Amino acid sequence: MSAGAVPRAPIRRLSPATIERIAAGEVVERPASVVKELVENAIDAGATAVTVRLREGGLASIEVEDDGAGIVPEELDLALAPHATSKLAPDGPVDEVTALGFRGEALAAIATVARLRLTSRPPGLDGAEGIAVEGGSPPQRFVGARAPGTTLEVRDLFFNTPARRKFLRRPAIEQLEVVRTLERVYLAHPAITLRLESEGGPIAVLPAARSMEDAAAHVLGASLLREGFRLRAPIPGGTVRGILGRPSTAAPHSTGLHVSVNGRAIVARGIAQAVRAAYADLIPKGRFPVGAIDLELAPDRVDVNVHPTKREVRFAHERELTEAIRRAVRETLLAVPRVASPGTLPGERAPAPAPPFSESGIAPGGLAASAVQRRLLPDPADSLAPAGGAGRSGPRLLGCLDRLYWVAESDTGFVLIDQHAASERVLFDALLSEGRLARQELVVPFPLSLTPSQRATLAAESEAIESSGFAVEPFGPAMIRVRAVPTFRGSRARPEAFGGFLDELAEGGRPVPGAGLRERRAAIVACHAAIRAGDPVEAEELCRVLAALERAPGPGATCPHGRPIFVELSRARLDQWFLRSGL
Repeated sequence: MSAGAVPRAPIRRLSPATIERIAAGEVVERPASVVKELVENAIDAGATAVTVRLREGGLASIEVEDDGAGIVPEELDLALAPHATSKLAPDGPVDEVTALGFRGEALAAIATVARLRLTSRPPGLDGAEGIAVEGGSPPQRFVGARAPGTTLEVRDLFFNTPARRKFLRRPAIEQLEVVRTLERVYLAHPAITLRLESEGGPIAVLPAARSMEDAAAHVLGASLLREGFRLRAPIPGGTVRGILGRPSTAAPHSTGLHVSVNGRAIVARGIAQAVRAAYADLIPKGRFPVGAIDLELAPDRVDVNVHPTKREVRFAHERELTEAIRRAVRETLLAVPRVASPGTLPGERAPAPAPPFSESGIAPGGLAASAVQRRLLPDPADSLAPAGGAGRSGPRLLGCLDRLYWVAESDTGFVLIDQHAASERVLFDALLSEGRLARQELVVPFPLSLTPSQRATLAAESEAIESSGFAVEPFGPAMIRVRAVPTFRGSRARPEAFGGFLDELAEGGRPVPGAGLRERRAAIVACHAAIRAGDPVEAEELCRVLAALERAPGPGATCPHGRPIFVELSRARLDQWFLRSGL
């Protein structure tokens, strides 16, 4: 054998046990995938209410209880056999499947990597019977008791494949993913009641709703009904319907848009991109539409047999379909009145509008344009130098545009300053050096309604929330009260921003150049505690922010997410614009 040559291994057949575990890995990835398969089985069985109970985020145990049709005793053994299903005839056809599950793999796959116990009682039978199996061992039958329906208990997930188990995340994060999974299933099947309990206590209740729009209000917040618009339009091979938010509700992450096809929650990047394209010039880069849409298509136009978990599908004539969806969303969006009733999605806030001015320079209330000039160009004696001390000359503030961009004069021209980005940078540096922000107690606690995902994040991210400066307490099954907010150098966060703070924590935050987990969390806290676009800010307050920025280590020219804080226009550039370069 030549040096460096790799010895040839013979080709061998895998053992049946190894094959089963490999196949199980395609279906069972984490507790949330187990919950998805079992809840979808319950829906296929005609259930109207499903309860999911977790211990340790599903790592210790998962129990799914439904009121569906159940399994007759003589079919219990077959229910755990691979490729055995009631939802598809032995000879197909696979290309016209309407049930959520049809591969006959889920229960067999779960039983291979966990301890599974199934108890079922069809309506009309006096008692229940069950079957139990551990890691693919021979099944054991037993007699049980329960109301009509089925209960599935899954304990010690991946107990026999420790290499898989070590890649699972901590229980609170796994529980959050279960909540998200249930939300997606609920939006696709709003007529079903879904409940989630953890360690014996309620986590989320998604009640049966009359429509997808009502279900979306439970998942995405009730204000979506005020700030959203309904969509219903013909598309090739069917119909698209749902509810989408106006541009003002756009989120900093793409997970706020839920897509389903024929009642199946899916990941559809092409559909999501088509919806985003419909908003193209109406929302800024880095923001994404919020809402839920369902495609009702003929079965022969959708191939659901392209992914083991069925979360991805293939569409016939996909380009034609996505263009029709983009056009339908765009036309509906442009026909919606620009101004909606007050209210935004939880944690979001629309910027305060700038004062309106007519073409003559006079505001409807009679404010002359010269007053604006006085605000932007005060007397030299009134200008403020925010940075620098004796012998140093910093930019001199002149005024503020649209409650966001400050104008300052420098020795070489003038500077535009983003008040949010500047404040965010100062808070970010303070968090990295000091570990937490100070908090200010509210005289009257602020009540805030949370979505199921937000409540799960609240439980999962206690450390980040403690360091953020926010303090909250329970206030009913779906609400909290914000008792304190973060404060820094005279500026404090708004209590209603806590919902958006939870949303960004759940998504891991926006990109932070060269950052680890600690830096990303600090950036999230800083973003939601900083001065916001639209906040009224006195010049003295901004001076304190800029002075802190001047003292901060490093260049400090951008916010933690990489957006610039300052944009400087030199006197030479101004001269070029006004054709004075030759003077």
